[in-house]
Amino acid sequence: MSWVKVVGLGVGAAALLGLGIILGHFAIPKGVERPVPQDLDLEILEAVMKQLDAGKIRENLRELSRQPHVASSPRDEALVQLLLQRWGDQASGLDEARTVEYEVLLSFPSPERPNLVEVVVPNGAVLHAYLPKEENVTGEQGGSDVVQPYAAYAPSGTPQGLLIYANHGTEDDFQYLLNQGINLEGTIALTRYGVAGRGAKAVNAAKHGVVGVLVYTDPGDINDGHSFPNETFPYSWGLPPSGVERGSYYEYFGDPVTPYLPAHPSSFRLDSNNASGFPPIPAQPIGFQDAEGLLCNLQGPAAPASWKGALHCEYRLGPGFKSGGDFTEDSQVKVSVHNHLELRNSSNVLGIIRGAVEPDRYVVYGNHRDSWVHGAVDPSSGTAVLLELSRVLGTLLKKGTWRPRRSIVLASWGAEEFGLIGSTEFTEEFFSKLQERTVAYINVDISVFASATLRGQGTPPVQSVIFSAAKEIRSPGPSGLSIYDNWIRYTNRSSPVYGWIPSMGTLGAGSDYAPFIHYLGISSMDIAYTYDRSKTSARIYPTYHTAFDTFEYVEKFVDPDFSSHQAVARMAGSVLLRLSDSFFLPLKVSDYSETLHGFLQAAQQDLRDLLEQHGISLGPLVTAVEKFEAAATALGQRISDLQKGSPDPLQVRMVNDQLMLLERTFLNPRAFPEERYYSHVLWAPRRGSVATFPGLANACSKANNTDHGSEEWAEVHRQLSIVVAALEGAAATLRPVDDL
Repeated sequence: MSWVKVVGLGVGAAALLGLGIILGHFAIPKGVERPVPQDLDLEILEAVMKQLDAGKIRENLRELSRQPHVASSPRDEALVQLLLQRWGDQASGLDEARTVEYEVLLSFPSPERPNLVEVVVPNGAVLHAYLPKEENVTGEQGGSDVVQPYAAYAPSGTPQGLLIYANHGTEDDFQYLLNQGINLEGTIALTRYGVAGRGAKAVNAAKHGVVGVLVYTDPGDINDGHSFPNETFPYSWGLPPSGVERGSYYEYFGDPVTPYLPAHPSSFRLDSNNASGFPPIPAQPIGFQDAEGLLCNLQGPAAPASWKGALHCEYRLGPGFKSGGDFTEDSQVKVSVHNHLELRNSSNVLGIIRGAVEPDRYVVYGNHRDSWVHGAVDPSSGTAVLLELSRVLGTLLKKGTWRPRRSIVLASWGAEEFGLIGSTEFTEEFFSKLQERTVAYINVDISVFASATLRGQGTPPVQSVIFSAAKEIRSPGPSGLSIYDNWIRYTNRSSPVYGWIPSMGTLGAGSDYAPFIHYLGISSMDIAYTYDRSKTSARIYPTYHTAFDTFEYVEKFVDPDFSSHQAVARMAGSVLLRLSDSFFLPLKVSDYSETLHGFLQAAQQDLRDLLEQHGISLGPLVTAVEKFEAAATALGQRISDLQKGSPDPLQVRMVNDQLMLLERTFLNPRAFPEERYYSHVLWAPRRGSVATFPGLANACSKANNTDHGSEEWAEVHRQLSIVVAALEGAAATLRPVDDL
């Protein structure tokens, strides 16, 4: 080939290359380049805080609570489409929005045959009938889409018997009645909400031959004693006399017939007749107005002082009605329950923001969508916040000014009210993926109970990130204090490490964080604004799970200017960004040391002598706690040292994995075989009276009056060994990764 041809080919190639570069430059859509985040961008954080709009949260809530939306109803499905539309918006949407659908077993009352409570005489004649339906106070309680009050999953039946009053329906309450010489066989028990779980009241009652249970909300427990119509909604935030708390009486969480399996049509299903966790006898909730008509006519011994609420009469135990009252002495109470089980489709809606650097690490933020009626507070206050936060983040995303370091998953859970079904099915379906990759779970269910102070709950490692966010955000109202400084005024404790700090609550099973912490071992938290406990004895906001939980209720009495909703949005947004964008995960595992020391101290003070009598030593537990504390302190120092330099990203990734995986080390699926989904040895339900490790407390409680060498004492030793092994495993996880 001649040199002329070579030169010609070279010039041609160069020209083509140049043309390709020019064409490529103009062909690339502008604005798609994303800045690669190296650490939390404080300017982005500040921009998010400023853009979260109380007015938009108000309008979100107005739309979300406009109609009742019980799980799987047409309105619930319409809200699925609303979320998909918002999260797919061209200007403020996310990278992806999709649904995951499950076929789940739900429980509903019969529209044709309403549940009834009647007072009848022996020949069957009805003296009085209580139709458990709420008064149409604001025009929103009488619609055909308002589900009548009922006890979800309570079996159908028409039990009839003499009425007794059983306080909160605990095992101790029924034992007290037996000690008073009251025959419980064949009776109907009137109980009040609180202390024992809904379903537990029926379980406890059935053990003693009770054939039906009524449950009411006492105005002394919810309204600070106020019970007259002019003292309650719509004149105050109090529960009206006809108000009835609906709820699930199912003992476990997740779909009842596909435990540990996602509820897809192809999954194995239990026969619903053989499924466990349902109430064994019919149950029905009623309003305190109807409860007063029954309880105030009871005969029998006076109830103890601790059993008395705020109804306008003397509380008596029964059985049966007094002479000279509204009913005859031989009158009985008949409870007619016509609930039925039905397979329904229920959807989770997922909104995805993919991480720029660590897309395989997820920060999950969840809120359930379904409500018993309008659900303005529960759960729509949380969904209103979720939608506003997603709007602000989506707008930044679409503009190309922000993309998180780690992936963010926003979730709208379905069928939570029936037993945390949507979130549990999600954790069952994606068990391995979530357990391997999830950094933390943020739950905002009810975002605003009231407007006094923040309520933070969570596992110890999330305390520091919640505190950091709270210190930087102004509290609603005229005080000018930060959320942190306002919080510490209402609920606080003395920490040996930090001094005077706000009190963080622990996580039970009251919302969608439960499967994440108890089943997957993911560090979790719940964020809300709540009321001043010194000014009310209400166990929860008064219209909880009733048809009076409406937009008007929130706007008039809960948060008129929506500043507390805005504060929760800022808190949740700040925590979300800190977890998704910080170079080092803001999880402080050394904060577990205070919890462990507290559990250990309680065991030493209250159980050591008893254990030593049975040849069981707490020595290994003391050593295990010390090992954990040393490893956590050393890891904290290593992180501090790395932060002072320019660490290799791989080093940071390894440390972050240690922080992320710590919670998993406390899981033992065989620790509590009788407890479905509970595997976390530090946060399982504790039924023993000693505030120590739950497995140890429960085992000691059962073994206390048994002989030396019994199976019960063997179980105590096993539970102690389980805790020791978990703590040693946790310490090993926190040590340097090359320390094999």
